[in-house]
Amino acid sequence: MAAIMFSACSSGGKKSTTSENPFYTEYDTPFGVPPFNLITNDHFIPAVEKGIKEQTAEIEAIISSEAAPDFENTIAALDYSGELIRKVTGVFNNYNSSNISSEIQTIAKEIAPKLSAHSDNINLNPNLFERVKTVYNSRASMNLNGEQMKLLEDTYRDFVRGGADLDSASQVRFREINQELSLLTLKFGENVLAENNAFKLVIDNEADLEGLTQGLIDQGAETAKAAGMEGKWVYTLHNPSIMPFLQYSAKRELREKIYNAYINRGNNNDEFDNKDNILKITALRLERANLLGYDTHAAFILDKNMAKNTANVNDLLQQLWTPALKRANTEVKELQAIINNEGGNFKLQPWDWSYYAEKLRKEMYNLDDEQLKPYFSLENVKQGVFTVCNNLYGLTFTERKDIPVYHPEATAYEVKEANGDHVGVLFMDFHPRESKRGGAWMNSYRKQYVNKDGENIRPVITTVCNFSKPTANQPSLLTFDETSTFFHEFGHALHGLLSNSTYYSLSGTSVSRDFVELPSQIMENWAAEPEVLKLYAKHYETGEVIPQELIDKLQKSAYFNQGFATVEYLAASFLDMGYHNLSNFNIDNVSSFEDQTLKAAGLIPEITSRYRSTYFNHIFSGGYSSGYYSYIWAAILDADAFEAFKENGLFDPETATAFRKNILERGGTEDPMVLYRKFRGADPDIKPLLKRRGLLEG
Repeated sequence: MAAIMFSACSSGGKKSTTSENPFYTEYDTPFGVPPFNLITNDHFIPAVEKGIKEQTAEIEAIISSEAAPDFENTIAALDYSGELIRKVTGVFNNYNSSNISSEIQTIAKEIAPKLSAHSDNINLNPNLFERVKTVYNSRASMNLNGEQMKLLEDTYRDFVRGGADLDSASQVRFREINQELSLLTLKFGENVLAENNAFKLVIDNEADLEGLTQGLIDQGAETAKAAGMEGKWVYTLHNPSIMPFLQYSAKRELREKIYNAYINRGNNNDEFDNKDNILKITALRLERANLLGYDTHAAFILDKNMAKNTANVNDLLQQLWTPALKRANTEVKELQAIINNEGGNFKLQPWDWSYYAEKLRKEMYNLDDEQLKPYFSLENVKQGVFTVCNNLYGLTFTERKDIPVYHPEATAYEVKEANGDHVGVLFMDFHPRESKRGGAWMNSYRKQYVNKDGENIRPVITTVCNFSKPTANQPSLLTFDETSTFFHEFGHALHGLLSNSTYYSLSGTSVSRDFVELPSQIMENWAAEPEVLKLYAKHYETGEVIPQELIDKLQKSAYFNQGFATVEYLAASFLDMGYHNLSNFNIDNVSSFEDQTLKAAGLIPEITSRYRSTYFNHIFSGGYSSGYYSYIWAAILDADAFEAFKENGLFDPETATAFRKNILERGGTEDPMVLYRKFRGADPDIKPLLKRRGLLEG
């Protein structure tokens, strides 16, 4: 599938024997990272099957214990179980997002239902649940510490949410639903990836490059050459290609063509169409929620989130929607005025927005991305992130060539404390390829926890992005939005790396969905601070620090286009809630439902929802169903939390330590609002967010 694939994803025609399977033994690698050079595709299924057998035996040992159920022999023992499955899925799940091949996708289809059935076998085991319930009912007399109590309460809740209290007939149907969903969500993501890779805008007339920057022209030429079309220019649906094309191309018909291809991914009535998958996923989620006693899937999901219920989510969205829409309508008038002044005899359309917004930004602030990008080379931004983390937490990052990597484009770093103690291993993987899904994310190959022998197992974390590749003429240069994305994902990485929990289930990013974005989004703030920009924003050719003049322009333009950005995001949040807040499944046409939902919200025709249904991976193939609102919920937290750093100093040691100790290290060991109050001393205030986005009136 991909032009370049690492040997770790190819079995090379050799079948492994049980003794050769690297998952079965302790890894003989630096810091126990997976031996990617030894892992082949034919290792995954046998290792998953063996892991299932091992954990099944561990569960049986818990159940058959003659000792009365207590925290250690039931709750902690359950948390310790399944080590082999964790090892295998830690590698496989990352491969299935950043090292994909047709063989990996085939294996995923076999593994997913096996793991779903295994999970159900645990959750629906009546004898195991009886022990869990016994411990839970005796919790008040057990003298548990806070983390132990949280693990006990979460374990009991997860069993109930996993169907343990259902009657036998309902449990049968519950299993069937989970099996179907495990495959449907896989298929949805596969279709989006296939659509991303299928489309190419081929330009063979140099005149059609009008408006494009030289860097974008070079990028198009190199993409064409790699596709066997030397002498032409090719642009794709991967963000580093399509987004700047929409921003700079003067050819309106080409902008329309690539834009329509982008927003119709999974909606082309072909083999990769996702409309039927959406109908099935949404209906099955509702049926499962109903089985568990919830009116809607959203109610089921939100019950364990900070938001708690749909009323709180909708209230938040509406608080932002009204001022954002007002601002967006003003922006429409501003962009239409440029079109009219240039003699354009047409009404602003979604594929025009980025092009004319870029013109307006240059007109208002004498600023565009081409002025900024030379100061944001990927290498300089990376060093800037390292510097911020060092100033805040004393962390150091050392590239290690002796640590195996899962793909030649990935790099490995050892992370250490200021005193030299090992923190963890961090992989970074920056550029698009056909074997990688779009977007940016953090994940773990191994989470931090303390094992049953008392050893603090240190994490192995990965951050994956899709930034523009270097060309023959220049290194990878990032837009400021991409720079913010880098900082964002690094915030997630810190959440995983600095985890200091006892139990695996509570460590790192194992927190509610609307809290997990706080560590990532707060990191974005440092990227834009003048004091920090001067530390890392340096011209890639001259080494010149970014001029104060450009910093001033960047600061003055902070509110620019925020109506558009907020509205397109909120529209996707309304769409997510629209699908998952149904108490009766009555969708027969995905396109019509989407149109009706967005029309009811009041979305204007000049703006498209950030994600349309058929490529909305977050909610139909990821973990954000009924949770896409989480980014804006966490934005309230991060805007308010960053005020503490603004008040006390961007690198104030006391504030940084408080954030690390109360947020980054604690994982899911305590209620997130309690953790937040411990850091901030009060509940979060929405005003800093409204102010940041230029939406605060008066």
